[in-house]
Amino acid sequence: MRASSVLRRVLGIEHALIEGFEFEADAVVVLVRLHERQRLRCSRCRRRCGKHDDGRGRRRWRTLDLGSTMTYLEADSPRVRCSQHGVVVAAVPWARPGAGFTHSFEQQTAWLAVHASQATVRQIMRVAWRSVGRILTRVVADGLVGCDLLDGVSRIGIDETSYRRGHRYLTVVVCHDTGRLIWAAPGRSKEVLDAFFAELGEERCGRITHVSADGAAWIHDAVYEHCANAEVCMDAFHIVKWANEALDRIRREIWNDTRKHRKRGRPPKDLAAQAKQIKRARWALLKNPENHTDKQAATLAELEAAGSPLWQAWLLKEDLRDLLTQPAKQAIPRLDIWLDRVDESELEGFVKIATTIRALRPEIEAMLTHRLTNGRVESVNAKIRLIQHRAYGFHDPLALIALAKLTLSGLCPPLPGRQKLSYT
Repeated sequence: MRASSVLRRVLGIEHALIEGFEFEADAVVVLVRLHERQRLRCSRCRRRCGKHDDGRGRRRWRTLDLGSTMTYLEADSPRVRCSQHGVVVAAVPWARPGAGFTHSFEQQTAWLAVHASQATVRQIMRVAWRSVGRILTRVVADGLVGCDLLDGVSRIGIDETSYRRGHRYLTVVVCHDTGRLIWAAPGRSKEVLDAFFAELGEERCGRITHVSADGAAWIHDAVYEHCANAEVCMDAFHIVKWANEALDRIRREIWNDTRKHRKRGRPPKDLAAQAKQIKRARWALLKNPENHTDKQAATLAELEAAGSPLWQAWLLKEDLRDLLTQPAKQAIPRLDIWLDRVDESELEGFVKIATTIRALRPEIEAMLTHRLTNGRVESVNAKIRLIQHRAYGFHDPLALIALAKLTLSGLCPPLPGRQKLSYT
């Protein structure tokens, strides 16, 4: 085999001829000329077109290093006149339209971005992190050609996750059956979710049977508007979270009242000890009983003996947590009893929760019946936050979404020259 043929195989330019080399201080430039049958093609549709002009003349594309030396391909870059796309730069077989890097370079960069840290990617590929973000966006767009992540979806989970300070959010949609991220977009509003259902299409919206959510009104409104056959399942974790927050709010109120009475001239020692006990009771109240230490169990026993409202609130929280784990036939009647107990207790925080539960009763019963929670979605959100932390932040949310899809949607390409890995 001739040396030029080996070099074309190594560089991934089988459809081109090598005209020569230029050596610079820290790089080698391979001068390339396309075969006649590959020249003057539209970079969008690959049709043969008439030449418009020479464009900007010769152009360079960064490719994988030869050994430890940075390598560029250089070739003519004319513009063509396409009947469908107008005047565009002519296509080259080794790079995507508008890219300054070859397919193999972008493929390896995307793989490294999924499996390594930002610093590692920058050191190995010798490229700016902002350029990596643009590469990831192109690789994902290319990977979605002929691959529909929304195909066959019937049970989904919807949530939002913060990706930057200043209330910057992503709306995330996950398939419950595969556990994969199937859609994400910047923002959190009904308009953002409407865009997802518009992309899903009316026919596939009719195939959605179950949607898990955290009780946000904008999610429920969008689902009921677009998916007539879907049952919305309220996430059990968020219901327990409401109860924990109400319990802790009651504890703080009692602690503040105790401190105020102390300042008004009450016996300081008794009130100081009581305030200290209430302050230290936080974790005893919030933790599950099976995880209590002996000291925390003793704290609860003292609250019970004293007849504290905290004890009553803790019982309500634990009963709610327990009934949400029971089968629907047992949990639904117990929920009615729990709501009556809350009304009798007159604890303000729990009365508000009871009002919310009554408003979301169909969604909660659907969750109890189908046992569908937002656990998979929360897992994906945690991984997205880990990706964002590992990447040290993207200025463009679309780059973060691209990296999340490469990692969590099965779109990660293999390393150049290797067989595609299987994802489960």
